[in-house]
Amino acid sequence: MDTSTNRPVDSLNPGAQQGAPGSVVPAQREVPSRAASSRAATRGSLVESEDRTRDKVRAAVLEHGPISAAELGKLLGYTPAAVRRHLDQLERGGVIEVKRMVKAGAGAGRPARRYVISSQGQQHWGDDYLDIASKALHELAALGGEQAVEAFAERRFAGMAERYADEVNAAGPDVEARAMALVAALNRDGFVANANVLRIHPVSKKPLPPQLTAIQLCQGHCPIQNLAAEFPVFCDKETEVFERLLGVDVRRLSTLANGGHVCTTHIPTGRNHQQERP
Repeated sequence: MDTSTNRPVDSLNPGAQQGAPGSVVPAQREVPSRAASSRAATRGSLVESEDRTRDKVRAAVLEHGPISAAELGKLLGYTPAAVRRHLDQLERGGVIEVKRMVKAGAGAGRPARRYVISSQGQQHWGDDYLDIASKALHELAALGGEQAVEAFAERRFAGMAERYADEVNAAGPDVEARAMALVAALNRDGFVANANVLRIHPVSKKPLPPQLTAIQLCQGHCPIQNLAAEFPVFCDKETEVFERLLGVDVRRLSTLANGGHVCTTHIPTGRNHQQERP
């Protein structure tokens, strides 16, 4: 008896369907539903949003570090949980580091966790070309000695002084105003600078006498950090430029090149800019 009409679907062809005797019907192509497409698009948007948020957190740590998670949350408008999630990911990736710091005048207690950018995080901002510059400067030192490297650094920072002079001078004789103008100029060149005005004693919390007020100018990024670690004269020449522009004697407290989390320059503001400096 002919049983062709009861023939099962070909087990070797999962796309086959029953139809007319002896025929194979191609499987229907599955079309993603509108809901599935919407879910995929939503997942993509969430990932992109997370990446943007993480970039903002990283940039804020670079500019304002050392900074706590709570301070970051207030600064960026994110919840503490959201900030800590991104901080944990950045720390695991080696982009940021944790510093245990005791706040001045806080007394005994557990040091607070504060975040700073790491050396690896610094490289994210573009330092790869410095390998070539380092080799060239070593060759220059071999041919002309340290004086040749110093002369090169002098010329490099003379250009910075020339670019910044008009803007800083336009701020007038007030040292604080001149320092703020310098910060703006540094930021345009990618130094991620900010200035903290010191008018309160960190321990007594009392106002400082006018002659002791100061500004701490911080630079969160140095385009030549690795180069300056090998040739400290670059830091020295930059400090000299700050002195000439501001008209006061400044003091370098820390540098990225020497292992600091930022470059910090102490600027006394208790007296006006000296119109004539020796």
